[in-house]
Amino acid sequence: MPLDVDASVSAPDTPAESERPGLAPSRPRSRTRNLVAAGLVAAIMTVLGPVAITAGTVPVTLQVFPVVLAALLLPAEWAAGAMAVYVVLGAIGVPVYAHGTAGLGQLLGPTGGFLIGFIAGAGAGGVAEGALRRVSHVAADVAAAAVTIVAVYACGWAWLAFGPAHVDAVKALVLYVAPFIAPDAVKAGVAILVAVAVRRGIAQA
Repeated sequence: MPLDVDASVSAPDTPAESERPGLAPSRPRSRTRNLVAAGLVAAIMTVLGPVAITAGTVPVTLQVFPVVLAALLLPAEWAAGAMAVYVVLGAIGVPVYAHGTAGLGQLLGPTGGFLIGFIAGAGAGGVAEGALRRVSHVAADVAAAAVTIVAVYACGWAWLAFGPAHVDAVKALVLYVAPFIAPDAVKAGVAILVAVAVRRGIAQA
């Protein structure tokens, strides 16, 4: 006569592999994806960085696009790290800054604050993205893009006004920040569309 065994008693109540938090296999995959994405964003930045139109002290560039893209697609530390790679490459002599310039002279020059702002902006935007993603993907993307741009321009403005250039604070704001906000908002919008498409592609892979 077979025993009437209660399966819930005889079998240990162990979670499924996919439900266990922090499994070792998922961490390398996540790190690998972040590493690949950071490398791609840094590469995009090095390609687009030299593209510029002279517009006084601060040139018109495409640099905000990859900075925002980094904030949208990467954790904050990875986003900041990708931009740091770009800044360091330019500082050691690789011609990746606006107009194909490079060197410590550029990093410490009048527009150096914007270069440092790329690192700060990507990191700050990544924090905003992570904080708001559970609330709304759209709100997270818009907020992250806005925070990124504000951080970039805050650093650039502060360096112009209080750094070696000693540009009047109001003049720096009116001439070297305000005119670029609308074009950079458009670039941020494009970055959001690209980020959404990339996420959708990863989800369907």
